[in-house]
Amino acid sequence: MQKKRKQQGIVNQKAEEAAMSRLFLPNRFCAKCSLITVRGYKAFPARAVARYKQHQSDKLSAFIQQRRYGGEANPAFFKYRSKSRIWVCGVGVGIAIAVGLKYNADTSSSSCDDRVKEAQRTDRYSAAIQVSRDLVERIKDEVGAPGLVVGVSVDGAHVWSEGIGYSDLENRVPCGPGTVMRIASISKPLTSAAAARLCEEGKLELDVPVQKYVPEFPQKQFDGEDVTITPRMILSHLSGIRHYEKDAKKVREDREKAKRLLKAEKKEDEKSTSENNDKPATEQENKGKEATKAQKKKEFEHEEYYLKDNFEDVTHALDLFKDDPLIFKPGTTFLYSTHAFTLLSAAMERAAGKHFLDVMMNMFRELGMLNTVPDENDPIIYHRSR
Repeated sequence: MQKKRKQQGIVNQKAEEAAMSRLFLPNRFCAKCSLITVRGYKAFPARAVARYKQHQSDKLSAFIQQRRYGGEANPAFFKYRSKSRIWVCGVGVGIAIAVGLKYNADTSSSSCDDRVKEAQRTDRYSAAIQVSRDLVERIKDEVGAPGLVVGVSVDGAHVWSEGIGYSDLENRVPCGPGTVMRIASISKPLTSAAAARLCEEGKLELDVPVQKYVPEFPQKQFDGEDVTITPRMILSHLSGIRHYEKDAKKVREDREKAKRLLKAEKKEDEKSTSENNDKPATEQENKGKEATKAQKKKEFEHEEYYLKDNFEDVTHALDLFKDDPLIFKPGTTFLYSTHAFTLLSAAMERAAGKHFLDVMMNMFRELGMLNTVPDENDPIIYHRSR
């Protein structure tokens, strides 16, 4: 009988050690790679449990009787009470450690699952990533960019994030996934998203004259008639406000040339036969690239493109263009304009009742875009390209 109890005690001890090993070693075993099982575990017999409970009850009765009748101190009793306190403290500490390690094990298991999923996604799109990487590197060399960062997500999950080239050419610092680049005119769609939020909140009306929010912007005329510019027109690049080119006549002439070139290309497509179809297509692509390069070159020649003046607020920045004539009648012709979005940001600032940058930063924080910040010279921005 005693031998049998010893065996049961040993089995129970092994089961407890195996269970604790899963708590204390969460990072050494992966649920997907190994399975820890406990075999041969048997509970204590009911008769042994009853005897143990009776023994504990007798000791407790003796303790109560000793305290009630003020009997002489019993060394064995005080020794038992000391051991009981240590045992209770040990159990409390053990439970606290077990709960903490269990939480750590769950976290480790979750991170393991994330790593497995990420590896599966990478393997799935590895061929497409290789083709895209070659294409991006070729485009980088064609435009003469020192470096760039690529990030691709599918259904909200990252499948490709990589830096190519250099973020600091002088010090030979390579680009990486964490490199912070200037986003330039990508700021416009982000501004549009913030404007949409203000519209949903009822703070910004899209179809009212922009002077409702920015009375500093003068009433505009086109061909001697008063015209209305609304936030919706600005968002659609239909405001007629100039871009960097101030000469309205030159802008119209360039636009007419672009239209004639487009019509000529369409006629060539219709006349081309199936035998020499590839040649005209190649010529058209070359013409399109040359026209784009010429347009970019003209844009880079304007002094406003390199403006470094600091304005106290957005409203003061309107002084650059607010008195210039409109290029087209508002609402009739598409004309991409950076200055028009300056006017929109001034309207958003007044509608929200706070600085424009505060409006944008609040939206970025809500979206978790913690690495998107204003491109200012004074603050230290880690991993900033230059």
